[in-house]
Amino acid sequence: MSPPASPVHPLTTRLTREPRALVTIHGDEPLLAQEAADAVRAVARAQGHAERSVFIVSGARADWSEVLAAVASPSLFAERQIVELRLPTGKPGKEGGPVIEQLARAASGGDGTLLLVHLPRLDKATRASAWFGALEKHGLVFEVPTVERAALPVWIAQRLAAQGQKVPAGEEGQHALQLFADRVEGNLLAAHQEVQKLGLLYPPGELSLSAIEGAVVHVARYQAGKLSEALLTGRAERLERMLRGLEAEGETAVFVHYQIAEDIRGLRRVRAAMREGKPLPMALREQRIWGARERLFERLLPRLSDAQVDAWLLAAHEADGVIKGLAFPGWPRDAWAALRQLAFQVCRAAA
Repeated sequence: MSPPASPVHPLTTRLTREPRALVTIHGDEPLLAQEAADAVRAVARAQGHAERSVFIVSGARADWSEVLAAVASPSLFAERQIVELRLPTGKPGKEGGPVIEQLARAASGGDGTLLLVHLPRLDKATRASAWFGALEKHGLVFEVPTVERAALPVWIAQRLAAQGQKVPAGEEGQHALQLFADRVEGNLLAAHQEVQKLGLLYPPGELSLSAIEGAVVHVARYQAGKLSEALLTGRAERLERMLRGLEAEGETAVFVHYQIAEDIRGLRRVRAAMREGKPLPMALREQRIWGARERLFERLLPRLSDAQVDAWLLAAHEADGVIKGLAFPGWPRDAWAALRQLAFQVCRAAA
């Protein structure tokens, strides 16, 4: 029995209805970026684009002449071609910006060339640049979604469903998905591979908790910048997993301390602004607390006292000293043990 067909990618549907000569994909998730690019290529091949050229351009002294020549010259072997332009840094430089604007304008000419541009996740300034504006104006721009930890169980369930599998209903199924997510967090490509492995090991149908527990291996990768979510929501087990994972992966205690201390300093700055009479939303904006971190601060700040935040700041100072080789009463001598003591002071209060 063959597995069910994978869901149709949104780019497939959109480009089939409305063919484009210029497509830009940007985002930091390699698996989803690759799947988006595969969808674009599949539609292009169906539309007769039989030849493909790839150019990787990076650095201030990059040579753009080959890219210009490839787009301007008709294919020798096919009526239609795909030219892929990869900018690993997302920064084309002074020379590259105008070239991309030129390529974007030329794409509307419809000479049989599909230009596919690959970019990493872009900051606000880059999105406001003239060259990115040209890509948006003359073509289709697709932003690769980010699958945060909270959304990972649903993502896993959807991938399992695509190959005809599901977890049990109720608490057992939720536990299975949470366990799966814990083991693959921060490593979406490995998560996808673990889903595929289950498709090879078991037939379509329901997967038991024991089957998932026995088959899915620990491949999680943690980022110090993601500590805030566990730290400020009081999720002690996840915080411990992340700290152990970061230590095992060779992350420096100095950098992890910076991430924790920056949250504490941010809480203190916002509370100071609130004491001056500023509403919480205004105080958060002024301190450049945005996105998911903003929601965490909004939840926690009303429950904190100035004395508590000041105590955390002192603890962060002392933990920093331990990391640098100093000794303080009540603190372990090991840098990572001191980090745990600091982190769990905050985590327990946030629980």
